Amino acid sequence: MESSTEIEAAGPNSDCVLVIMAKAPKPGRVKTRLIPRLPLQAVTSFYRCLLGDTLALAQSLVGVEIAIMCPESDVDELAVLAGPGVTVVAQKGEGLAAGLTSVFAHFAEDHQRRVIAFNSDSPHLPHAVLQGAFEALAAHDLAVGPTYDGGYYLIGANGCHPSLFIRDGMGTGSALENLLSQARVLELSVSFTDPFYDIDVADDLIQLAAELEDSPARAPRTAFWLKEWGDAMTRLRTGTAD
Repeated sequence: MESSTEIEAAGPNSDCVLVIMAKAPKPGRVKTRLIPRLPLQAVTSFYRCLLGDTLALAQSLVGVEIAIMCPESDVDELAVLAGPGVTVVAQKGEGLAAGLTSVFAHFAEDHQRRVIAFNSDSPHLPHAVLQGAFEALAAHDLAVGPTYDGGYYLIGANGCHPSLFIRDGMGTGSALENLLSQARVLELSVSFTDPFYDIDVADDLIQLAAELEDSPARAPRTAFWLKEWGDAMTRLRTGTAD
């Protein structure tokens, strides 16, 4: 297995690319499962903080090109939010499966590169997990980061496999099962990173708040948001949120 020190030069020709799956932080379009429990303004601001911390986590990796894959309508806004040095690419088609297919078609087709698609709502993930996923792709076709709810927070590949995401079930409890089933059909070897959680529902947010209270530096923008919306978080914990 390749050590992290061997991943050296970032940029458009880097061997390693981390692609964040994102949307522009527009009201009513992001973190929709939190909207019934928190004010709409709070949810939109929360996602903006998650995305900012995710970008910071990505940029802490040495020698890795950073990019964003998003719906075409969000490209301009996300390019401004991401700033220089981050490539923003419009996905082809609608939905997460189309977005993931676009990641590997754009960055891995006809290239010998290790490409990881990473969600935008796990900025508290330990840095070493992402580094380890890139290292795993030196010996495996796929690297997968499973979530506790049956999905996955990252998927990496060292090539383009157009039919990998063809099965239905993205965003459901069967997403990981469907992915692995298709990987078996394609005879792809798989390496797993540690199971983790992303922020989809209120219980996830409550867990994150507890962790960031002790270690705010893991996601400082999100930790600040938790203080800013402290009253709303109190209502969320006690079950009295609107």
